[in-house]
Amino acid sequence: MKMRMAGAALAALALAAAGCGSGSGSEESGKTTITFWDNNGGTRTPIYQELIKRFEKANPSIHVEYVGVPIASVQQKYDTAIAGGDTPDVGGVTTSYLANLVGQQALEPADDWLGKSAVNGKLATPMLDSVRKTVPDGKLYVVPNTSNMDVIWYLKDKLKEPPKSWDEFFTDADSLTKAPDEYGYTIRGGAGSIFQILAEMYSYSGLTEFFDSTGKSTVNDPKNVEFLTRMAGLYKKDTPEADVTNDFPKMVAQFGTGKIAMMHHNLGSYNDHVEAHGADKIGAFALPPGPTGKHTVVANPVDGFAVFKSSEHKDAAWKFVEFLVSQESNSFWNSKTGQIPANTDAQNDSWVSGLPHLKTAVETLNDPATAVVSPPYYLPQFSSITKADTEPLFQKVLLGQMKPQEFLDTLAQKLTDAQAEWKKAHGG
Repeated sequence: MKMRMAGAALAALALAAAGCGSGSGSEESGKTTITFWDNNGGTRTPIYQELIKRFEKANPSIHVEYVGVPIASVQQKYDTAIAGGDTPDVGGVTTSYLANLVGQQALEPADDWLGKSAVNGKLATPMLDSVRKTVPDGKLYVVPNTSNMDVIWYLKDKLKEPPKSWDEFFTDADSLTKAPDEYGYTIRGGAGSIFQILAEMYSYSGLTEFFDSTGKSTVNDPKNVEFLTRMAGLYKKDTPEADVTNDFPKMVAQFGTGKIAMMHHNLGSYNDHVEAHGADKIGAFALPPGPTGKHTVVANPVDGFAVFKSSEHKDAAWKFVEFLVSQESNSFWNSKTGQIPANTDAQNDSWVSGLPHLKTAVETLNDPATAVVSPPYYLPQFSSITKADTEPLFQKVLLGQMKPQEFLDTLAQKLTDAQAEWKKAHGG
C-alpha cells in the first residue's frame, strides 16, 4: 500500500515512543503485555488500533502494545532487534524477507499451533503453500493475513472492453494513444519495475517455474525475450517519455491525470484511483492469459503474522494471531486495505463480491486452471538482484541502450548463480 508522508511520520513517532519492542513482554496490573510490530505502519495504524481494542475487550487479561514500523526500514529493524535480543512477541512479516528471519532462527513455527487452532482449515491453501515454499524446511513460520495480485487498471471511458489476450492488449495500447498527450499505457521504469515486468513476462509466456530441472533460470526464455521486446517497443510511442523513471507515486500520478488508458499495478492502488477518478470510472482485469489461454500468476508476497522465539508469552501471542486471522478481523482488515483475505470465510463476505476488481482477483487465484508461479523469495539475494542490480539495466532497455536479450541474460545469470549458491548451502 502507498505510504503517505503523514503516515510515515506517525509511524516513526510511534516507534520512537514505544522503543524497539518489549521482547519477552511484561506484566502490568496483573495483565500479560505483548508487543506487536506492524510491518507497514502509517496508513494501516488505525486499522490495527481498532482490532487491538476489540481483542483487548474480548481478552481483558492481555494488553497489546502496538508499534508501527515504516515499511522501508522494517527489514533493518528486525535484523537489529534479533541481533540485540529484543524482538517483539508478534510481528507482521511478508514472504519477501521471511527467509532472512528464518535463517537467523528468530521465528516460532506455526504448524503445531495451527493444527489445534479454530482457524485450521479456514486459511487459503495457496497462501499457506506460498509461505512454506519460501523456507528450506517447508514449515509455516508466517500465518497468512492477506495477499495481493497484479492487475491492469483502466479507465472505462477510454477502454470499453478489457483485452482477452496480450495481442489484444498491445493493439489497445496503440489504438488508445492519441496526439499530443494521450497514451494507451504507462510503463513503470523506475523503482519497483522488475517485479512488474516479471509478472508480465510469465503471464505472457505461460512458464510456471523460475528455474528448470538443472537449476537454470527461465527468465531469459525466448518467449520472455519476445514479450520484453514488445513491451519496450511501447516506450515513447504508446507511453509517456517520463516513464523511464516512473516509480509508484509517479505512475499513479500520471494515471490520475486521465491522459493514460491503462496502468499495471496491484489491488493496493485501488483507493488512489478512486480518489482521482471515482469508483464508477475505473476497472481492472487480470494480466492476460498466455499461449494456453490460461492465466499464469506470479505470486505477490504473502503478508501475515509471526510469533518470535524470544517471546515469553507465546500463548497470548498465538491467541492474538488467531484473533487477527479470524473471519471477522480478517474481513475487517482487508476491507479497509482492499486486498485479498486469507480467511476463506472472509473471502465470501459481501464486500468482496461488491468490489469487481477484488472479485476478479479472488476468482482468478481460486480458478483450478490458473498456474501460480512462486518467485524465489527464499534466495537472500533476490531482493537486491531485482532492485538495485537490475532496475538501472531495465531503464537502458527502454532507452534503447541495451537489448532485451542481453538484459534478460544478465538477470537470468544472477538468479542462476544465486540458486546454485543456495542449493550448495542447503545440501542440494
